[in-house]
Amino acid sequence: MRILHTMLRVIDLDKTIHFYSKVLGMSLLRRKDYPEGRFTLAFLGYGAEADTAVLELTRNWGQDSYELGDAYGHVAIEVEDAAAVCLRAEVLGYKVPRPAGVMKHGRTVIAFLMDPNGYKVELIQKGTQFD
Repeated sequence: MRILHTMLRVIDLDKTIHFYSKVLGMSLLRRKDYPEGRFTLAFLGYGAEADTAVLELTRNWGQDSYELGDAYGHVAIEVEDAAAVCLRAEVLGYKVPRPAGVMKHGRTVIAFLMDPNGYKVELIQKGTQFD
C-alpha cells in the first residue's frame, strides 16, 4: 500500500497550477476536463504517479468559493532552502504568512506559504527535520 495523492478543490486552476509549478517546482503530470461531470482534474508532482505521491487539483465548474474549514492543516514540502522558496513566492506575488526560520521548541527550519485558494503549504528545509 502507498499514498497515491492528496486532493484539493480550487477556484482558479491555472493560478493554482502556476503556484505549485513556479513556486514549488512541481511538474504538471496530467490534466483532463470531464464535461459531463462539470469538473477538471490536474495532477502535479515531483515524479511519475507510479512512483511518488502527487497533488490532485479539482476545479468544479461553476463553483466560486469553498469553505476551507477548521480541520484542514497543511501540505508539507521538503525544500533545499526554505528562505529562497519564500523569496520566490513573494516575488511572484504569493503570501508568506510565516517566513523561514527555526520552529519554536526545536531546530527544524520551516516556513508557511499560502496558495491562491488559501491552503497552507509548509516548507521544511531538508536536513533539519530530524534534528
